[in-house]
Amino acid sequence: MPKILAVHGIGQQFKGDAVIHDEWWPYLLSGVHKAGGELNPLDLVCPFYGDLFRRGDHLGPDPIYRPEDLNEEEIHLLENLWEEAAKIEPGKVPSKSDFEGEYLSSTPQWIQRALNSLSKSKFFVRLSQNMMMGDLKQVISYMNNKDIHDAIINRVLEKLTADVKIVIGHSLGSVVAYESLFRNDHNVVCFITMGSPLGIRNLIFDKLNPRPTKGQGLVPPVDSWLNVADKGDVVALDKTLSGLFGNRVRDLIVNNGSDAHSGQHYLSTSQIGKIITKNL
Repeated sequence: MPKILAVHGIGQQFKGDAVIHDEWWPYLLSGVHKAGGELNPLDLVCPFYGDLFRRGDHLGPDPIYRPEDLNEEEIHLLENLWEEAAKIEPGKVPSKSDFEGEYLSSTPQWIQRALNSLSKSKFFVRLSQNMMMGDLKQVISYMNNKDIHDAIINRVLEKLTADVKIVIGHSLGSVVAYESLFRNDHNVVCFITMGSPLGIRNLIFDKLNPRPTKGQGLVPPVDSWLNVADKGDVVALDKTLSGLFGNRVRDLIVNNGSDAHSGQHYLSTSQIGKIITKNL
């Protein structure tokens, strides 16, 4: 039975559990090998929820989004990502202040400016603007749409068996994994978050279930929590989560190279390999 459960992030709607497993497994194993450990492919399970964001079986094209299709919270998330990208890559990604007074933040022209600016970031360079808007919608849909939210959580809980000792969450998957760990009894001893947006105030952190108390997030019922972020990871706006969740969280900054948010690059680090080897 699987000992490690890994939860993927957004933009995976055209894949599946076997695809995610095949993509992540060699990187996870390589990190464990660096730590002197060994694993079996059956030790890893990757619950899949991307299809819940996929349109029903059809022959037509996927939705084409326009700037005016973004709601207030999706725009707010876009603004946060833009500001972080400009901070990480100054001179390459124009900052919001470069266009101060040009547009109101709620106008389609401003949203288009934000998308154009983000497309210059190395993180978003491979994504079309339509994909960017679709990914924004996935995040906000998970946080606000109870049906989608609960369906995703249930996908994870189905795979969270008594044998699972380590839970890993990447990107939005770290939020899904975090909330799942509070839902049912389990035997998880170690929680690992990679490139996590858990620290994004108002849109994610303040909406978590269970809710933070007096600005302090709760720690799931596990023995240890390792939070890993690349300093160039745009999605991990708050790269150190101990300030929001307490000193039981161990924060670690790694270097993922040009693909700062890559789940595979995180998994292949010796640091994650060591924590996995230690807890199995």
